[in-house]
Amino acid sequence: MTITWEISELANGVRVVTTPLPTSQAVSANLFVGTGSRAEERRLQGLAHFLEHMVFKGSERRPSAMAIAEAIEGAGGVLNAYTTKEITCFWNHLPFEKLELAVDVLADMLLHPLLDTVEIDRERSVVQQEIRRNRDQPGIWVSELLNQAIFGDQPMGWSTAGNEEAVAAMQRQDFVDYLDIWYVPANLVVSVAGNVSPTEVEALARRYFDDRPAKASPSFAPVNSDLPDQHLTAEARQIAQTNLSIGYLAFPRKDPDRYPLMVFNNLLGRGMSSRLFKEVRERRGLAYSVGSSVSRFMDTGVLVISAGVAPENLKEAAAVIRQELQKLVEEAVSEEEMAKVRDYSVGNLRLGLETSMALGQRAGELLLTMGEIETIESVVEKLRAVTADDILRVARRIIQGAKPTLAVVGPGADGGDLASLLDN
Repeated sequence: MTITWEISELANGVRVVTTPLPTSQAVSANLFVGTGSRAEERRLQGLAHFLEHMVFKGSERRPSAMAIAEAIEGAGGVLNAYTTKEITCFWNHLPFEKLELAVDVLADMLLHPLLDTVEIDRERSVVQQEIRRNRDQPGIWVSELLNQAIFGDQPMGWSTAGNEEAVAAMQRQDFVDYLDIWYVPANLVVSVAGNVSPTEVEALARRYFDDRPAKASPSFAPVNSDLPDQHLTAEARQIAQTNLSIGYLAFPRKDPDRYPLMVFNNLLGRGMSSRLFKEVRERRGLAYSVGSSVSRFMDTGVLVISAGVAPENLKEAAAVIRQELQKLVEEAVSEEEMAKVRDYSVGNLRLGLETSMALGQRAGELLLTMGEIETIESVVEKLRAVTADDILRVARRIIQGAKPTLAVVGPGADGGDLASLLDN
């Protein structure tokens, strides 16, 4: 089935994309905002994420968190949100005949939040508990430490959730000012997917968003290229497993090698057929979990390899991971393995787009961050066109000549010889 969509733009700059799915029983309504923790100043670390929480705490027409939740859940739906470095997204998922309710609730929450000071103080504690929970989970905390080690003391290196001290000091006016600067029409994308028509969606978008005054969208400050000299961060904990993360700077969002990078990452560390899983877990038994991931941003990107290992296996596991990376720099992948990983990449893409929720998320994020939505078949074609030479080029661009960044949490993280794990 060919998936199509229709894009329109309101006079004030709000962009609207509709993905009709005539056989779906659902509608997914998503409101994307082009902001996140990267847009924060030092004293307001975590503001974007805290604001995400506060939007759910009451609006002009639904003055409590319960009223907002009951509006959606009372119709059988679900609602939630997430904040990243560069994106904040609010979404709900409802039966298709509840399209108007879906858009109404999103607009009411985002455009008319109460930001009640009593609720801010109450939610402040909740956000601080979330920060503490993240610190208590070694697998999450090692990722935080790695990010700090890669980017240092700048917004890209700060935690998306912020820190307890900054959250404790935030006041209502901070949220109001942030909304005024970043939640402007030119920085918003409304993405709806499901058993709906573009005409219906555009009419609702006009009803709820057209009265917002046009205002220029701000932009993120570029990443400070003066990155830390320290490539290692570690935290010793008396737990059963040592958590290891190795990071390399990768490519920004629009880099021409982004599709070879997807295939490279799948080959390296996605699934039980990946090289890391086969070598680190299956052949050597060094880890229960091991894998890789890629994050791409406006002007930078990160490749991360993560593993949970027995403390006595830390050095060997790190060495094996580095060896597998070096193989990709030095040796062309066989055509047999390339055929398998291309099929995996295409299949993974298709299966990840089975729902109205997935399609609505994809369309909204691409329109917001890339300015256009590439067809699924075009992406499939580009993934199938990736060659062994492309993988070799990507591996060399990322790994060759670069010193990796390392984060370790768990037993053995206080060892004086951890720096040796970074040596070739």
